[in-house]
Parts: sequence; C-alpha cells; structure tokens
Amino acid sequence: MLGLPAYQQVVRIGREHKNPIFLDVGCCFGNVIREVILDGFPAAQTIGTDLHQELWDLGHELFKSSPETFPAHFVGGDAFDPEILAVAPPASPQTTEVSTPDLNSLTSLNSLRGCVSAIHATAFFHLFKEDQQLHMARAFAGLLSAEPGSIILGAHAGAQQKGVVNQVYWGIEVDMFAHSTESWTSMWDGEVFEKGTVKVDAQLREVSEDVGGDERYPVLLWSVTRL
Repeated sequence: MLGLPAYQQVVRIGREHKNPIFLDVGCCFGNVIREVILDGFPAAQTIGTDLHQELWDLGHELFKSSPETFPAHFVGGDAFDPEILAVAPPASPQTTEVSTPDLNSLTSLNSLRGCVSAIHATAFFHLFKEDQQLHMARAFAGLLSAEPGSIILGAHAGAQQKGVVNQVYWGIEVDMFAHSTESWTSMWDGEVFEKGTVKVDAQLREVSEDVGGDERYPVLLWSVTRL
C-alpha cells in the first residue's frame, strides 16, 4: 500500500481525524492493516474483510499476534452477499451526523454506512466483470463518510482502452475486464457519486510481477476522495 500515491492521505486521516475508520477489502492475512497501524492509524478503528475467517486467523499465526495484542476487527463473508454488503446511496453532507456502530460486535459491513474514513481495495476489482465492478463501487460509496477528504483507494489491472484483456500472472493466463483511466474516472465521478462531488486520481503504470522480471503489465493506481 505504501506505493499508492494517496497513501499519505490515509495516514493523515488516521492521525488527525476524530474516530477515523479504515476498511481493508480482501484483507487476507491483514498485512495492509498492520501497515497503516504501524504508520499511526488507531488499531481499534481498523477493519478487515475477506471470504474466510481462516485467512485472518492465519494472519495472527504468521505475525505472532492475538486479538488482544492486535485489536483490529474482521468481518468474514462474500462482499456480494447483501447481508454482508448491500448497495446504499452515498452519505450526504446535509444528513445529520452518522452514529458509529460498536466495532467489537460487527457482523456486517452494512452497519458502517456513511462511517468509513478510508477504504482500501487492491487486486480486487479486476476479479469481476464490468457490471460487478460498478455494483461493488456503489456498495463502497455507501460506506464512505461524507466528510471531505474521506477516500477509497487501491490498485488493480488496467488497460489503455477499457475491455476484456488477457493477462499472464505467475505463468497463468487470465481473462479479466480492465478499465482505462478515463472509464474508471467517469464511473466514480458521475455514475457512483454525483458528478463533481469527488476527485478521482487514476494513473496507469507498467509493473513487473517479479522484482527484476521481464514480464510487465499495466496497473491502475487510483483514489476517489470526497470533496
């Protein structure tokens, strides 16, 4: 996550905002959450979500931690299950202050609507078809706080022109839908959020799957910030 251009914005939110909440989607072992905590985000205000609780438990084993020494929270389940995460309209700046749920008893992300200060999702969106990516973007938007500066950010496979692309990852060919910088920007600013209410930064970079490797592929590094 350190390589994302907007990462320092997440760090500032964690250090400066009152009761900030950080959500890592597709958190696996919790690596990214541990990173933001190390850089100052309050541990008890962080949440990871992934398909299986076992991944989170393996993270404790890997990092030799426990729920007592690492008080981040976890919600397991399929993000396309509306009981876990349903699409809701973005929070409006005109609405009354949203009450923050008790994170210790969290069983669904729906309880976080309008409360999350920063949402991270890397290597996530490109797993899905175009309509599913739009669905997930709208679901994330419903969780994001209306406070200016609140942010959704991440990185995934991109393309010069949006469409289905064939990528090779670790020797395996995969067909996936990839957005361009233009299509990704217009999706968030106009379809997901009302146009002009967010700032979208999207950069396409060529990266190697291995340090020093010859095989390179385009990656979209992006952020969506509430204005």
